Amino acid sequence: MKTTVIVLQVILSILLSLSILSQQRGTGLSATFGGGGGFYTTKRGAEKFLSIASVVLAILFVLNAILFLFV
Repeated sequence: MKTTVIVLQVILSILLSLSILSQQRGTGLSATFGGGGGFYTTKRGAEKFLSIASVVLAILFVLNAILFLFV
């Protein structure tokens, strides 16, 4: 059981890292110098999927870490 939880934690951490790193950046450094561009856009398609996947993977990662405390 302990080995399964450890392997699952490693898999979740890799997937979470990939989902976060593959997301596009917003305004970046241009907002610091006044180029914020004041319009609101919604996420669509792959960007929305990656955003939701990151949240779900983060929740699973935390729950698995808590489970690891009790195993």
